Amino acid sequence: MQTVNKLPRWLTLSLAFPLVILNGWVLLQVIKYFQPLVSILVAALLLAFILDYPIRLFQKQGVKRNIAITIVLLLAVVIIAAFGITLVPLIIQQINELANILPAWIDSGRQQLQNFQNWAITEQLPINLSGLVPQILDRISTQIQNFTGKILSLALDTIGSIVNVLLTVVLTFYLVLNGESLWDGIFLWFPSRVGTYIRQSIREDFQNYFIGQFILATILASGVILAFLALRVPLGLLFGLVIGFFALFPFGTGIGISIVSSLVALNNFWLGVEVVVVAVAIDQFNSNFVAPRILGNLTGLNPVWVVISLLLGVKLGGLLGLLVAIPLASFIKSVADGWREGKLNIESDEENIMLEKSY
Repeated sequence: MQTVNKLPRWLTLSLAFPLVILNGWVLLQVIKYFQPLVSILVAALLLAFILDYPIRLFQKQGVKRNIAITIVLLLAVVIIAAFGITLVPLIIQQINELANILPAWIDSGRQQLQNFQNWAITEQLPINLSGLVPQILDRISTQIQNFTGKILSLALDTIGSIVNVLLTVVLTFYLVLNGESLWDGIFLWFPSRVGTYIRQSIREDFQNYFIGQFILATILASGVILAFLALRVPLGLLFGLVIGFFALFPFGTGIGISIVSSLVALNNFWLGVEVVVVAVAIDQFNSNFVAPRILGNLTGLNPVWVVISLLLGVKLGGLLGLLVAIPLASFIKSVADGWREGKLNIESDEENIMLEKSY
């Protein structure tokens, strides 16, 4: 280590870079080998992080941790059961309705495009959609076929999915009960100052991020569903939940609004325009007035790094990687900032240990 410290900084970094890449590649191979166990573990850790937040709120009110855990788990079971009884049947019903009416909506979209083409010819406008319309309809048909194939494969993998879900629930339960002792044992391997800093950073970056995103997505979905019901948008509940689901991911709200408005526009173009306007207005209110009060500048990441993190997360971990990309990147930034600012200085910890031994 003394020899390394004497080397120029640029040379040290250039030597460390290939080692980091090699270790990262080996780690990815290990993760791929142990799939889906890694996904189950990560999902259980995220759920345990989220459930730990209300548990700590109860503890701040003077409730013992065991009692707080029992209350939170019972509330979680009641909420999941309530959603399963009320919302899930409605969602399944509206998905079936969408599958049944989608061909009619495609025909309606074709007719609307043809009417627009006829109007353009009448007004002698230089617009020709004769070649574009078949391409659009072929693309929509292809996407529908792909969607149907995914639904069939999901039905075939249902048994495996149920087993994975059960394993995730059981592992989450044990993590909630014994998570504190587990983390204590892991961070004992770190120097005290480093372990404390990393533990605090993990809790802040992951727990606060997911809770904030969930609250924002819930508010957006609720507002959009109410607006769609007022506008009498077909399948308003399903479309509102789709936009709320995409809102869980950074930059996902725009994608969700685009998908929903495009589907509605197939049936009624002007209703699709109203859907865009209303959904964007609610999203802007949510982003500019609600989000700063809940999230603040939580990640502290440059938008460029946010996009890069999302791309890497999707490439390496799929949907789960997309979920954890931003808080993981924020955690790495926090650790790097702490190291640069001297908050992870190990030498001071070693000096304290030597002083304690001398006494």
